[in-house]
Amino acid sequence: MRYDDFTIQSESYRKDFWNKMMKGQTAPYETMNKGAISSDTYVLPYDSNRKYMDVLKEECIFRQLATSIKSADSDLDIWVSDSDEQAEWAPSNTQQFIKDAAGQIDKKKVKCHKLAIITRMDRDFMQDVKFNMEKYLVKHFARRFGKAEEAAFVSGTGVDMPTGILHETDGAEVGITAKVLTFDNVIALYFSAKPEYRTHGTWLMNDETAKILRTLKDNDGNYLWNHNNDTIMGRPVNICNTMPSTGKVIAFGDFSYYWIINRMPISVRALVEIYIMNHQVGYLAHEYLDAKLIRPEAIKVLQLS
Repeated sequence: MRYDDFTIQSESYRKDFWNKMMKGQTAPYETMNKGAISSDTYVLPYDSNRKYMDVLKEECIFRQLATSIKSADSDLDIWVSDSDEQAEWAPSNTQQFIKDAAGQIDKKKVKCHKLAIITRMDRDFMQDVKFNMEKYLVKHFARRFGKAEEAAFVSGTGVDMPTGILHETDGAEVGITAKVLTFDNVIALYFSAKPEYRTHGTWLMNDETAKILRTLKDNDGNYLWNHNNDTIMGRPVNICNTMPSTGKVIAFGDFSYYWIINRMPISVRALVEIYIMNHQVGYLAHEYLDAKLIRPEAIKVLQLS
């Protein structure tokens, strides 16, 4: 089954999902069965999932920088070539041999990790006709999922969660080791990445590290950080406060080589009976995904020792 098979674009499904099922009311079986994942669990309608992904990009910087792909398979192998050979020019209408520049082919195993949350809402509040439940829950889900995703994309162990860019063996390569952050050390990190990764490179660090880098100057008093456009060496700086303040404190490179594999749209189950004594309805939301750096040399880190 393809990822897109889970996306339901029916307007009747969207209305019944939010106006009936999510408010604890009975919805037509024929309509809701289109998006049923399991008993009483349904995927977000197409438009709602699109809004969710838009908000998720604001909450998780990796959703802006990384490559996002869709796959409904629970297990997937990604075959990666390590070749940097450029294309060859060949005369037209000839059988000239073009050499195979694939290099070594590595296999990356992709799994299916589940991320879940439960949130509760007061029944009187949610029954208010003026209350936009879709807007509230989509934003709420995206904010909470986004925080968890970002933490995993940085420091994930690969066990029951994605593999983060700072993983010891499957993460980014160490470009430079230093005792303190200096102007020269940051420049050295930049040039530790190959030119092709610098071309589309971005910086990633937390606020504390950014504060230090904003003050660094060379011997002529020129700032390392361009305060006019928030760049270093002409490349944009992105703040990610799940990056550590010790150890691997700065990452630089082409983050498009970090792949996020989305298994299916976010799905939701209304927990009507569990919280009925509290006059509330609970919502169990979950998503399935994996992520990993498919080319470790594409991102370099500065490690403080």
